Amino acid sequence: MGEDSAVARYAAEFVGTFMLVFTIGCNVLTGQPVWGGVSIACVLTVMIYALGKSSGANFNPAVSLALGLCNKLEWVEVGIYMVVQTVAGILAGLCYLTMFGESFNLAPTKGHNLLQAGAAEVLYTFMLCFVVLNVAASNVHAGKNQFYGIAIGFVIVAGAYSGGSISMGCFNPAVAFGIDVSSAHLGFQNCFFYTIFEFVGAALAAGCFKVCRGAQEEDENADPGTPAKLLSEFLGTFMLVLTVGLNVLSGSAAGAFSIAASLMCMIFALGTVSGAHFNPAVTTAIICSGRDKCAPSEGAMFMLAQTLGGICAAFTYSAMMGGESFALGPVGDYKWSQAIVAEFVFTFVLSFVVLSVATVKSALSEYFGFAIGMCVTVGGCAIGKVSGGSLNPAVSIGISFAHLNAGGGMGAALVYCLVETIAGACAAGAFSLTQPSEFDAKTDEAMA
Repeated sequence: MGEDSAVARYAAEFVGTFMLVFTIGCNVLTGQPVWGGVSIACVLTVMIYALGKSSGANFNPAVSLALGLCNKLEWVEVGIYMVVQTVAGILAGLCYLTMFGESFNLAPTKGHNLLQAGAAEVLYTFMLCFVVLNVAASNVHAGKNQFYGIAIGFVIVAGAYSGGSISMGCFNPAVAFGIDVSSAHLGFQNCFFYTIFEFVGAALAAGCFKVCRGAQEEDENADPGTPAKLLSEFLGTFMLVLTVGLNVLSGSAAGAFSIAASLMCMIFALGTVSGAHFNPAVTTAIICSGRDKCAPSEGAMFMLAQTLGGICAAFTYSAMMGGESFALGPVGDYKWSQAIVAEFVFTFVLSFVVLSVATVKSALSEYFGFAIGMCVTVGGCAIGKVSGGSLNPAVSIGISFAHLNAGGGMGAALVYCLVETIAGACAAGAFSLTQPSEFDAKTDEAMA
């Protein structure tokens, strides 16, 4: 690459990182508890779309590290990118300090310690880097899709309202340094700790990417293999349930949207590995719909991986929140009959949409993750205050397991799982009625 292209790359990284950190500062200092996370996610999304062609739009030393570890970015470039991004973050912090005449310190939020904040930074930096690697750097997707920007940017919606309630939600060393330098008069050291945590998350993302995409990095048309598919189902379900628990326990103002974003981003990342079910009810629907989309034996393994992911995530969010947990069941004064109907209807919606947009002959190529993920926004807002809006046996089991230490039981989980699984099976029935062409052997032969 010539000198001019190098200047363009570094300028792009500077501009994108500057705008990200400056937007964070403005949202925090003007007080945006509901829409702040969305604003920050959107500036990252639009800057990725605007500058991706110039530099790859890393805007984050942890992302650059992950790309280096996966041989997607030369190490010399990794080092230069990190310096440019960090300088941009610091200057952005000084700019919002000058503009507002005040700043805010980088530290774990009230009631949390550095270890808990570190866990939040590790896990959501992992998610961010992992999504980047899968949607923008893998041989399967690199340069072949237009969903990469929203998939990467909306990891911030997932993390800001969940992990952000513990660590302030940096997930980016340039952000950490920008905040800490601009508030050095209040104390300066946490940016170093946060950076270490974020680099650990990046390394974990690189390792998991190599497992999930190993075969496809050799041949993009290769079958990923059973271990890769099971890890995919575990990771997607883990991040979903973790985001559920942290949003609920922190009393998030945008919980349903944050949870939906976590599902959407992981579906975009892993849809071409395992199909990105992340939900035993969805797996049930796909098995019951036939058409050789998921063999029962493979589906059973998926369900086991999903359930294990949900349980591990539930114990993780409980530890991050100081041992807190919450019960599964009807919310407030709502009755069991109402909760059952609520869970059935919106698990049906979720499963039916998955079948209709992701398993059909002409599946959505760009918006499948958005369509599926937003089902959680639909259900979470509509019946979250009725049944809790689980819509997923792995979520139900995870929540109940984490609450056992507080005197909870597994009875509610058994009821929810049964209702959600039946809803998945019914979705398969509705799919066969509404889309008969998917079962037309003549059509299949003609397309072959």
